[in-house]
Amino acid sequence: ARSSLSLHRAYLRSPLGLLRLGQLALGAAFWVTVAAHKYEGAAHFALFAAVLVWLLTLALFGLSLLGRWELVPWLGSRWLLTNLVHDLALGVGLYAAATGIMGHKAKQRSFCNLPGYSQHCLYSAYLSASICGGITACLYLFSGLYCLSRRCQDQRDII
Repeated sequence: ARSSLSLHRAYLRSPLGLLRLGQLALGAAFWVTVAAHKYEGAAHFALFAAVLVWLLTLALFGLSLLGRWELVPWLGSRWLLTNLVHDLALGVGLYAAATGIMGHKAKQRSFCNLPGYSQHCLYSAYLSASICGGITACLYLFSGLYCLSRRCQDQRDII
């Protein structure tokens, strides 16, 4: 018989759980900021990367919060390693790339931040997205280092 679903409160209060909440909030702020404004070129990749990592983070957070990671074939038995690879390879890598793209786009639009410029300016949107992306990449780095330290201490669990 299956046990009923309940929240894994220890995970929610752990450093990894708190970092995941921050990653989800700032990641959503990143891609909503980009998606809410006109974007072109490499910003398509930045938006794709942010949404992909955000959805994967949401899945990791949900499974960890419910304590149901063992339901994931092959990865469930290696949950700490799964979180580690997700954070360092996908989270840091893709958010760093997305942040660089949005920072470059903000630099290209810096001329329209001048007083008296009458056209629609995307500088502040791109700058806001790059700041959110940079902070989010740092949060992924911190959670990856947390998982790495647990792995080096021969821990098998994420908490």
